[in-house]
Amino acid sequence: MTTTPTVPERAAAQAYLRLVETARAVLTDPGLAPMAAVHLASPMAEADEALRRAGLSGNEARLLRLAAGLRAGTAPGPLDDTASGPS
Repeated sequence: MTTTPTVPERAAAQAYLRLVETARAVLTDPGLAPMAAVHLASPMAEADEALRRAGLSGNEARLLRLAAGLRAGTAPGPLDDTASGPS
């Protein structure tokens, strides 16, 4: 059974994906890696807040399904990318 993500759930999944991409970029760049905590503080805070707003804190399985759907372009549901900022 497919469940349509809510706007806050979609925003949380998008924030998580931004965090993953930022972490990947920072940690693979030898010049940025030593300052990883500085570069990742904002995306981590954004993801934490989005998870809390969506009620996904502690529900990693749902978050990962939503993120995988977004990554694959198969997540159904409302799409309002302007509400959650740039991706």
